Parts: sequence; structure tokens; C-alpha cells
Amino acid sequence: MTHQVAIIGAGYAGLACAVELARRGVQVTVFERSHTLGGRARAVAKDGWRVDNGQHILLGAYAELLRLLRITGGSPKELAHLPLTLHIPGHLHLQAAGLPAPLHLAFGLLRTKGLGWGDRFGLLRLMRTLKKRRFRVDSDLSVAALLRELRQSERLIRLVWEPLCVAALNTPIAEASAQVFANVLRDSLAAGAAASELLIPRVDLSELFPVPAARYLAVRRGKLRTGTAIEAIHHLREGFRLEGDPSPRQVYAQVVLATAPHHASALLDSVGSCDRLSAMIAALPSEPITTVYLALGASMRLQYPMIGLTRGPAQWAFDRGQLGGPEGLLACVISAHGPHDALSREDLLLAVHAQLEQELGQRLPPLQWSQVITEKRATFACRPGVSRPGAQTPVPGLWLAGDYLESDYPATLESAVRSGINAAARVLRRIASSAA
Repeated sequence: MTHQVAIIGAGYAGLACAVELARRGVQVTVFERSHTLGGRARAVAKDGWRVDNGQHILLGAYAELLRLLRITGGSPKELAHLPLTLHIPGHLHLQAAGLPAPLHLAFGLLRTKGLGWGDRFGLLRLMRTLKKRRFRVDSDLSVAALLRELRQSERLIRLVWEPLCVAALNTPIAEASAQVFANVLRDSLAAGAAASELLIPRVDLSELFPVPAARYLAVRRGKLRTGTAIEAIHHLREGFRLEGDPSPRQVYAQVVLATAPHHASALLDSVGSCDRLSAMIAALPSEPITTVYLALGASMRLQYPMIGLTRGPAQWAFDRGQLGGPEGLLACVISAHGPHDALSREDLLLAVHAQLEQELGQRLPPLQWSQVITEKRATFACRPGVSRPGAQTPVPGLWLAGDYLESDYPATLESAVRSGINAAARVLRRIASSAA
């Protein structure tokens, strides 16, 4: 019998798993309840505009996602490669140089505007200390506590470390895991100019990888069932049946559960024998991400494609017109929870609009269109001591994939892709063992 594998979820984790299996000749069927590919990194269409449900920043260290983009035929032109640049109008301009580590950072700091020499040496001291410790820190330490321990100034924390932490971990520095943040610094700032490059998608997140992945699967006998909600997984002696499958009698030898954590927990409950695992996933704390889109016309252009903001509620603003999108469309990102949670959508929109005018020091052009998109459970809260599950479940042949699984990284597109690749490797090993 052909070894059939079902993958539930067509986000970056599920599609990475599907591509890896399809390229090895395994017949896969991917189920997705939405009609849009990408999961929590997808395009949203409204009023004739097509935008992402959240603005993502990739790093040059995103090796596995970049590899899968090449495999599935994605174009390098779909990613804007920018040197690591922290530009906060009126406060800071730091840009890494195109040199090997640590010279790229050292020379960048020499040309930095907005930091005194004490802060520049303090930043280098932190990186040097972490390198001596091999980027290992106390597992119970928060990012804020680590920064205090390494004598970082309040200005350096506010302008550099806090924005980087919130962008990478989507968790406030007082609560964020110092160890995970150290891992991110190890594989980005400490790894050389290419690894610390900012890669910003020029196309929407569905077009970046999910759509090429779907085309890749289509020519390799893979099936993609969008608009198909799997409500339960039934474990049988001969394999698995999925409640909601258009082919109700189809039996799958293995199943990869690549949904968001709250959906994964419910499906695990339907299988049985997964109570502890389901409870662990359900207990994962979450953090939101809100993106405020402002369409301000072709006359609106930021000084850089991405700028930092200091006064809240937004932390970053992206000029989509400089990144392949409509001219004058700004995406303002609010990561993690905060005082903005109490605002209505209308009040939040007004607050971000006023913040931009204040921080840019100019009146904005008339607003042509706007949208506020909040992913309430965008990522898990990357706190010290959070228990994250692995890929294996108590049920043989049932695997997990997703950015919330145990890894060195926070919930990012790269961690989602790596989890999918890991699940595919486990599927392949089980196929090999059953054939032996």
C-alpha cells in the first residue's frame, strides 16, 4: 500500500514538511481550514487592498527557509536584502558594515549617530561577554535582568536592546527569556554581516513561500485541500482517519499536526492518549501582534524602508512602497501586550497616526485607506522556563510541527520551517523502518 501522509495545516511549518516529503517521493495530502495559505503568516484582502496579517522581518540566518525558497522556485528578488539598520528618527542611526564578525558591528558603531562612546563600548562589551560564555546564560534570567547584569545603559536598552528583543521574541524585555535572546544574537549579530542582514519580503507572506510550495506539491502528486477543516483524528489499528476529510474512508499511515497551538491541543484531545501533551500545549502563554496599515498616497515616503519608533504604541514602521508594495502604504507594528490593548481599533488607529506625525515631525498626507489587524495569539510568550513540547507524541506515527515547539529560537518563520523539516525527517525514518 502507498504510504500516505496527512499534514494538517498549510502554514510555513506544514508546507515545509510537505515539500521535504514530496521531494523524497512521499505522497502527501495537506489540509487547511482557510482558503488562504500561510497560517499565521498570510495575506489578507479587504477593500481592494492585499496586505499581510502581520509584518515579518527575516534575518540572513534564516538558512532553512531560504533553502526551501530556492527548492520551490522562489525568486531572490522577492526579498529585500538590507544591512542591519536601526534608524529611529531624531535619536539613533546604527548600520552594520559589510565586514566579517565582529568587525561589521564594530565599524558600524564607529559611524553610529545617537550613542555616546560609553554606550558603543557597552554594546560591544555585551557581545564579547556573551561570546566568552558561548552564548549560554542562566535559564531563569529575563532579558532585562541580563542587560542590568552586563551594565547596559538605559539609553542603550531603550534604543537598541529593547526594540531588538521585542521584534525577535515578541515578548517584553522584563518577561523575555535571556537565553533565547542570546541564541538570536549568536546567530545574527555575532555570525557575520550576511547572517545579520534584514530580509524584508517584497511580496505578501502567502506569495513568498506557501504559493510556490503549493505549485511544487502539485507537480509531485501532492494534494492540497484548502477550505477543509479537520475536526478530529481517529487512531485505528491500520493508521489514521480524519474527520472532515472529503475522502472519509482514506487511511493515512502517518499524520503531522502543523496547526496553531490552540488547534493542535483540541485535535490531540480527539486522538486519545495525549492528555499530558495537550495540557502542556494549552498552557503555553501567548502574545499578540497588531499591525496598523495607513495608505497615505504616493507623496508619502519614509527615510528608510524600516524605521524604529520610541513613543508608542507602535515600535516599527515599514514603508511598503520601498518594498514592492503600493507607494505611500505604511505598516506600523505593535508587538506583544501593553497599554494599547485597552484601546478600540479606532482609537488605536488615531494614536498611531498621531505618533507618526510627532516622531517624523511632519503632517501626514490625507488618509486614503486604513486597516488594523490583530493576531491575538500570534506567538507564544517566550519567557524563561516555558515548557515547549517536542515533535513526538505518545501516538506512533503522529507528529507535531510548529513554531512553538522546543528549539533554540522564538516563534519565527524560520523556527516554523525547521520544525516542519524535523517532522518530515521523523516521518521518513518511520517509513524506512517499516520497510526494513
